[in-house]
Amino acid sequence: MDAAEDLNRARDLVADAGHIVAMTGAGISTDSGIPDFRGPNGLWTRDPAAERMSNLRAYVGSKEVREQTWQARLVHPGWSAVPNAAHHALVRLERQGRLRTTITQNIDRLHQQAGADPERVLELHGTMFETVCLDCADRRDMREALGRVRAGEPDPPCASCGGILKSATISFGQQLDAQVLERARIAAQSGDLMLVAGSSLTVQPAAGLVGLAAGAGARVVVCNATETPYDSFAAAVLRGPLGEVLPALV
Repeated sequence: MDAAEDLNRARDLVADAGHIVAMTGAGISTDSGIPDFRGPNGLWTRDPAAERMSNLRAYVGSKEVREQTWQARLVHPGWSAVPNAAHHALVRLERQGRLRTTITQNIDRLHQQAGADPERVLELHGTMFETVCLDCADRRDMREALGRVRAGEPDPPCASCGGILKSATISFGQQLDAQVLERARIAAQSGDLMLVAGSSLTVQPAAGLVGLAAGAGARVVVCNATETPYDSFAAAVLRGPLGEVLPALV
C-alpha cells in the first residue's frame, strides 16, 4: 500500500474502535521542542555522554554526573514546552469517549497540559516535575530543588534525610513502578485498538505492551518516524511528523 492507502486503512481502524489505548513516546513531543533520544537529532545521538545522566549507577556513583544532571534539569525544554497538534488529537479521541487510557513513556506531562484526564494517563517512566529521595523516598515539587541549585547548591541533598535526590523519573537500571506497570498491562489487554504514537518501541518492558495488546486481540496502528520492532504486529503503519499524522487520523 502507498502512504494514502495506509492512512485510509488506519483511519478506518481508528473510526471503528470503541476502546482505544494509546502508547506514546518521545516522538510525540518533538514538535513541542523536546528532542527525542535516539533519532537522527536525538539527545543521545548528538551527545552520547548525555546518556550517563540517565543511568542510575552513574548518577549514584558520581557527584560530577549529578551536578551535570542538575544543570541540565535547570534548562530542560519541558519547562517551557506546550502541547502540539498530536497531543490535542489524542485529547479529542478521549473526549469522544473512545480513548480510555494513554500509556506514556514521556516525563513532560504534555498530555495533561493538552487536557487529558490525569487519571487516564499512565506515566510509565515517571515525571520531571517532582523529585524523589533515593534513600527515604520523600517526594517534592522539582521547583523546590531547582531553586536550591540556583542558590548555589550544585547537588542538593534530600531536605528530609540528606540522601541523594533525583527527578522522579525512571533511569536505566531502575525498576518501573510496579503498580503503574500493572495498570498499563491491564489497560493494554482491555482495548480493541492499540495506537502507538512516537515510540521507537526499543525499551522494555514498555514496548512489550504492544505485543500484549495484540495477543489479547487488539488491532495495532503504529505511527512513528522510523521502523520499530513491532511493525509486524501492526494492521497499519504510518510514517511522518505526528503533528500531522495524528490529526489526520482523528
